[in-house]
Amino acid sequence: MIEARRLHILRAVADHRTVTAAAAALYLTPSAVSQQLTALEQETGHRLVERGAKGVRLTPAGEILLGHTNAVLAQLERAEAELAAYGSGEAGTVTVAAFATGIAQVVAPAVARLADTAPGIRIRVQDAEGDASLPMVLDRQVDVAVAVEYRGAPPADDPRLTHVPLYAEPFDAVVPVGHRLADSAEVPLADLAKDAWIGPYPGNPCHEVVVLACESAGFEPRLEHSSDDFRAVVALASAGAGVALVPRSALNGMDLTRVIVRPVDGVAPTRRVFAAVRRGAEGHPLIRPVLEALGRAAQEA
Repeated sequence: MIEARRLHILRAVADHRTVTAAAAALYLTPSAVSQQLTALEQETGHRLVERGAKGVRLTPAGEILLGHTNAVLAQLERAEAELAAYGSGEAGTVTVAAFATGIAQVVAPAVARLADTAPGIRIRVQDAEGDASLPMVLDRQVDVAVAVEYRGAPPADDPRLTHVPLYAEPFDAVVPVGHRLADSAEVPLADLAKDAWIGPYPGNPCHEVVVLACESAGFEPRLEHSSDDFRAVVALASAGAGVALVPRSALNGMDLTRVIVRPVDGVAPTRRVFAAVRRGAEGHPLIRPVLEALGRAAQEA
């Protein structure tokens, strides 16, 4: 008989590629993870992982079991959801990981709405960049992620997750007052090819959006200043340090007196935001109202 907790460990090893990283995500020791993998191999009668200099990879038998693991764990999430519904499940805590502007745009309004519509649900919010929250959901560190689509992200049909689209927003060009394009109604990105740029660090999904947009316009941006905080990005642009692309919602409430904000000429780069939960958990009586409240907040934003 295969133990479900060992399937969690197998998936964590497959996701993180090393025993040490999987152990850290699961709050276990590396030796405990190795012992559980050995036990799982004994239960199945197959070698499931191979260790090498670059980490751990699944064997063909491990890949077969991983496919079933995703289905089994999703079904267990559904079972928990139905049992919680049977027992009413109207009170409890849901942890949501989201990036800063996502918190302002949809999470905070959802928290306010739930205080009225589902007062028994307590929301705990954690600030996490758009590419960090999905692993947190898969590792069961949080219940819901508000994340951003990015290259390499789990796709919408990933068997481990259920995606709920929330909103899409364009990036606007931000240039210093007095910039040569300040009087333009729209800013062609190609005309900024020789400027110094300000933007998020590599690894941040917004960094990728900026770089891909500039590449599509025929150039590689010369990123001289880096910050994941868009207030810092705008402050640097205000100081004349360079130009930037900033998601429109991130500009809300900022001091824009020393910058010019203009739409991008042509097809604007876009940030697509979604909520994600472990597949099967979307029907949980605590999680379902949270997803509905996030969706309503996105519609009203």
